[in-house]
Amino acid sequence: MATIKDIARLSGYSVGTVSRVINQHPDVSAETREKILKIIKEENFQPNSNARLLKQTHASAITVIVKGADNLFLNSLLEKVQAELRAHGEEATVIFLKEAENEVQYAVQFSRERNPKGLIFLGGDLENFRRSFPEIDTPAVLVAADASKLDFDNLSSFSTDDYAGAREAVSRLIASGHQKIGMIGGFATFEENQVSYQRLKGAIDVMRENGLAFDRKKDYQESIFAMKDGYENTRNLLRKNPEITAIFALSDMIAIGAMRAVHDAGLRVPEDISVIGYDGIEYTRFTLPRLATVRQDIGELARKSVEDLLFRISYPRKAVHKLIPFELVGAESIGQRQKD
Repeated sequence: MATIKDIARLSGYSVGTVSRVINQHPDVSAETREKILKIIKEENFQPNSNARLLKQTHASAITVIVKGADNLFLNSLLEKVQAELRAHGEEATVIFLKEAENEVQYAVQFSRERNPKGLIFLGGDLENFRRSFPEIDTPAVLVAADASKLDFDNLSSFSTDDYAGAREAVSRLIASGHQKIGMIGGFATFEENQVSYQRLKGAIDVMRENGLAFDRKKDYQESIFAMKDGYENTRNLLRKNPEITAIFALSDMIAIGAMRAVHDAGLRVPEDISVIGYDGIEYTRFTLPRLATVRQDIGELARKSVEDLLFRISYPRKAVHKLIPFELVGAESIGQRQKD
């Protein structure tokens, strides 16, 4: 029996467009509607009547919850998500929360009051999901964090392999001759399933595999993902361990602040201290020197997340979890270190 994906493939349109035709949305051209309906008839496609009713009864807009109002990576991701939603004829309510706020508890209360037809979480603390997400029965997707181990039927996730990305970033520093590497980002209390934990673990593991020491008290500094905090905590890190020759920042926001702190300390990037970040935000193309970083494919993250959510709103199915490939880019902020 044909599925909505088959209809999309045969017609050449997206799943979202096919869904809008099935659900009689007005924002589809007559030509497109006619072509899709013809293929539906030819393939004897029978939409799930219960799924159609579900879509019709969820009148409120899709809600996007951004965890970290100052996080430029999430803001860039939000722009892509909004563009994808608009392309599918969907409206979105956007809510910005502080990094320390509980995004899932907020979503629980919001869902009770506004009944959104779908939820998109940009960033999130998986412990918050573990504790409170069972109270949510709305289709939802978590972007930029892996929720596969939580096993909620209505929560998909699309993310990058943060452990592997961090390993590649620090491997690049080691290949450039650096043996005394500092790290900035996250908090000592973070859990194993959090983004910061996976990035830090990947970095530490690759150092130890290369026979390099890492003293958490001297070589690591906690920080939220913000430029100002990256600046202040780089100053703290350099005071604790002035022998550091390279810094792995767990986000580009931290890395940009770190580069300024290095400059204000009378040092140079990369001649004295190399810096590499994580996320691949647009700003990294314009820093001086250009920041090396692990670039996440925000376009693909947004597209996959929106398509999955819209499909599950119309045609209930179990959630999916996928990793989107990353890319190590830039080299100007990494200098070759001569062996002592």
